Amino acid sequence: FAPLAWLAHLSPPLQPAAPMALNISTELGVIRLRLRPDAAPETASYISRAAAAGAYDGTSFYRSDFVIQCGLHGSGKPNPLGVDLKVNETALHQRVSNARGTAAVAHWDVPDCGNTEFFINLGANSHLDAAYGGYCVFACIEDDASFAVVDQIAEAVKQRSKVAIQSITVS
Repeated sequence: FAPLAWLAHLSPPLQPAAPMALNISTELGVIRLRLRPDAAPETASYISRAAAAGAYDGTSFYRSDFVIQCGLHGSGKPNPLGVDLKVNETALHQRVSNARGTAAVAHWDVPDCGNTEFFINLGANSHLDAAYGGYCVFACIEDDASFAVVDQIAEAVKQRSKVAIQSITVS
């Protein structure tokens, strides 16, 4: 008989904290994205799990026009999760507009087909809030240093077509 065993039912077992940030280490510096599970819980979890599984390690930012975009497209790497997102959460939770510094899942012209591709908005892109069912915002840049790195990446991709991502860690 354990003297305090009767207390066990009073407090639930501790659950690990949900990831709250992505740290994107690139050849030009680190971008820190604060996850928005209030706006897109499934999407934030999906991207975090892909990052934790090493999906983005060794890939690159390869697009720079009104966004910088990254993911497995063109990398030859398989999706470590084995499945794509099944739902576009744009209108399901707290709506967050595609403003400068927000990160959203890229998808084809069909809204419920997101995968590991995501982009960071370089400016206000509110037209993406409804286009093709909306582009779901799941995170936002956390600090000025990260904004500076994003802007450097945007310019570098225009010059040389890509910027390497060393890793994305979840914290």
